[in-house]
This record gives sequence, structure tokens and C-alpha cells, in this order.
Amino acid sequence: MRIAVYPGSFDPITNGHLDIINRASKLYDREIVGVLDNINKKPLFSVSERKAMIERVIAGMDNVDCDTFSGLLVEFLKCKNAAVIIKGLRTVADFEYEFQMALLNKALNPEFETVFMMTNSKYSYISSSMVKEVAKYNGGLEGLVPENIIPEIRKKYNY
Repeated sequence: MRIAVYPGSFDPITNGHLDIINRASKLYDREIVGVLDNINKKPLFSVSERKAMIERVIAGMDNVDCDTFSGLLVEFLKCKNAAVIIKGLRTVADFEYEFQMALLNKALNPEFETVFMMTNSKYSYISSSMVKEVAKYNGGLEGLVPENIIPEIRKKYNY
């Protein structure tokens, strides 16, 4: 069975993330969306809130699951019997950072491969940070994030 992990903070999940999830799910027998619990960051949503939002968004996708992790990604892959890391790329800047991370992960465990997927051009400008900025000023979130999580984002900003 070919298992891939799509890791990230997903604070919150965007339509760009969902595009990568959908496309990767067609390439692998099982895909795990790995929500990183990074103690060095102060996310808007808790790791359990992010996981719950993703689970709502991926409901109905039979071969996609969601789980949380902290620590090294390669250890999470080992625990999940996965061999592939999925990374979505929007820009050249994304590639530079993700390329370094892929090399580091390869050095930590040469058995794992990183697969880069270019985002659909209609989502290339969307990031979780930009979504939070728009939400902070009560801007329209339609088209940026899945519709069924918009109320949860608005609630964080008391709208």
C-alpha cells in the first residue's frame, strides 16, 4: 500500500491546501493530512480545532485521513508506515524553503521521498496568513477557504 503524508500547520486550511489534498489522493492508496503542533508558533486555531476543520472538509474522501503530530516529520511517517511526503508549491520562494526541508528529511531518513505538487494557478495567491489577514478585517473569505469552515474563522474574529 502506497501511503503519503501531506504535512502542514493548516491554520486554517485553504482551498489551495484542499486542491493538493484532492489531487494527491488520486496518486496514493492512502493520504494522511498531518497537522503539525509546533510549540514555537502561536496559531489562531488549536491543533484539535485545525484537525476538526480538516476532518469536516475531507469527509467523503475515502482514502484521506487526518492526524496531528509534533516533532520530526520523518518520525511521523515511520509511525504511519508512509514513504512519501507531499508538498504543495505556490511560488519559487516556497520551492527554495521546501527543497531545503526535503534534503534535510532525506538526510534524516533516505527511505522517504518528497513529491512536490504545483498548486492550481487559481489558488497560487492564497496562504493561511493572508486568509487570517482578510478575516481580521471582516473581508470576504469565499473562494479562499472551504465554505463549511468560514463560520469558524469568523467566530475567531468575533464576526
